[in-house]
Amino acid sequence: MAYEGYDFAGYATRYGVPCADGRIIDKTAFLQNNGKKVPLVYNHQHNDISSVLGHAFLECREDGVYAYGYFNDTDNGVEAKNQVIHGDLDSLSIWANRLQESGNPPRKHVAHGDIKELSLVLAGANPGAFIEEIVAHSDEEGYEAFIYSGDSIELNHSEGDTEKEDKPMADTNKEQEPESKSAKEVFDEMTEEQKQVAIAIAGQAVEEALKEHGIDPENDDDDEGGEEMGHSCFDNTGEDTNVLSHDDMVTIVKEAEKTGRMSDAFLAHGIENIEYLFPDAQTINGAPDFIKRNDEWVNDVMNNVHHTPFSRIKSVFADITEDEARAKGYIKGKLKKEEVFSLLKRTTTPQTIYKKQKIDRDDYIDIVDLDVVAWIKTEMRMMLDEEIARAILVGDGRLASSDDKISEDHIRPIWTDADLYTIKAAVNITKDSTSAEIAKAFIVEAIRSRVQYKGSGTPTLYAPDTIITECLLLEDKNGRMIYDTLDKLATVLRVSKIVTVPVMENLARTKETFTYKLLGIIVNLKDYNVGADKGGAVNMFDDFDIDYNAMKYLIETRCSGAMIKPYGAIAIETKIATSELSKASSTSGQGGN
Repeated sequence: MAYEGYDFAGYATRYGVPCADGRIIDKTAFLQNNGKKVPLVYNHQHNDISSVLGHAFLECREDGVYAYGYFNDTDNGVEAKNQVIHGDLDSLSIWANRLQESGNPPRKHVAHGDIKELSLVLAGANPGAFIEEIVAHSDEEGYEAFIYSGDSIELNHSEGDTEKEDKPMADTNKEQEPESKSAKEVFDEMTEEQKQVAIAIAGQAVEEALKEHGIDPENDDDDEGGEEMGHSCFDNTGEDTNVLSHDDMVTIVKEAEKTGRMSDAFLAHGIENIEYLFPDAQTINGAPDFIKRNDEWVNDVMNNVHHTPFSRIKSVFADITEDEARAKGYIKGKLKKEEVFSLLKRTTTPQTIYKKQKIDRDDYIDIVDLDVVAWIKTEMRMMLDEEIARAILVGDGRLASSDDKISEDHIRPIWTDADLYTIKAAVNITKDSTSAEIAKAFIVEAIRSRVQYKGSGTPTLYAPDTIITECLLLEDKNGRMIYDTLDKLATVLRVSKIVTVPVMENLARTKETFTYKLLGIIVNLKDYNVGADKGGAVNMFDDFDIDYNAMKYLIETRCSGAMIKPYGAIAIETKIATSELSKASSTSGQGGN
């Protein structure tokens, strides 16, 4: 099949090319996708409909899967097209699921898969072919992955030309023709003075046009007794219509020249509800924007935790830190003692996490400006991911008696996990401690407790924005910022990066007679395991309530989560006696009288 009018073309993936990890894609792996139409997105962003840049058709060739891309007319689509023309984006990647392998390492073969989308990726970001495995969400056996070809794409240089041509790319430095604007857009950009001048010029032009047709704009009467040349503004045929004659129009323009307001001039001549003539207001974006918390941390958490294809997780450790487990010296004639150490075991089971939504069918039919179902489902997936990420770091915050509680026995929060897994580092403060003093104490305790850390590699600091801000505001004796960048602060704290988490603000727990307020969590999330059967399937269900004429939607997953490495996390908290807090609250209350 010949594809015409495409914007660009290139290999989505190649057959028989060894990837960086040794995998090889077989020629028959994606035969089922031949001729398939798939969405075109940027960098595999699936959680936002504005990321859809267009679509692409796939063609299975002898040496790989070839793609023909078509950009849409959205702002993002036009911007992506310009970046492709400029050469800023010149590489393709696919997202495929239901991947099945054959053979043994180091030469494993991808024998089957299903391509779900094509992505534009940054130029030179992936110089060679490789496969990046992700958590599978398929209903069948197999896994899913991002597959990068390492090839560059080429532009379509002539309409209907489907074959590759070695033509030079257009000179992007050449000055481009400016986009034409509508008359309304040009008028709206004028100053009030310019608008009045334009109205005056338009009035003069109308007068001249009327004179050319033998009509005197100054004469209100029809001297020749001919028929009145009336043109209805609304094209009505009733007896009582609002009719604008040529004379009325000239008069209106003249009055508008004086007042500067065309609407007032129309109203004076019997045209009510003049706003009906103007176009309806339009939303800036295709769909309503969500008012939401900063959710960059959610992607960081979900992408960095360790995943297993089973949900029941058992951790077993042998504690060999005690003296009884040490090797011993032998003295001739003495009894040799056996090594003694204890075994530690913990099992974590899964729980279902869901989000349910509904919309009246009448609303679904009446809303024509956007795909309301896709918009709702985007919100549902976004909030599901945020809830799981929150439960992993600090718990969902609901009471233990709540029916909606995500049990901490199923998804164990890093913050409140057992001391074997999460080191509790307390910063002792008083009710009179300043923000700067707390920030200094936080930095000191983070550095000191780092000695006890036994997790993998260099960890990440997850913290509320308030404590990070106070750390950045610390000054030396000369009034200069001690840490003027996040990178400098991260280096001092011995972490790879700092991620601010809005849901960690003002979190506190009470134990015995002390209140502990969370300042930050230091952890490498590779030491936290999220387990889910069937590859971690996230399922979406649609239903129709015939009794209430409502369309219902349900998204859910079933998973477990727990730290799998002892002393793999550090929770830094302030520690203050509960009595002091009560005294401080009482004092502040009296101060208002």
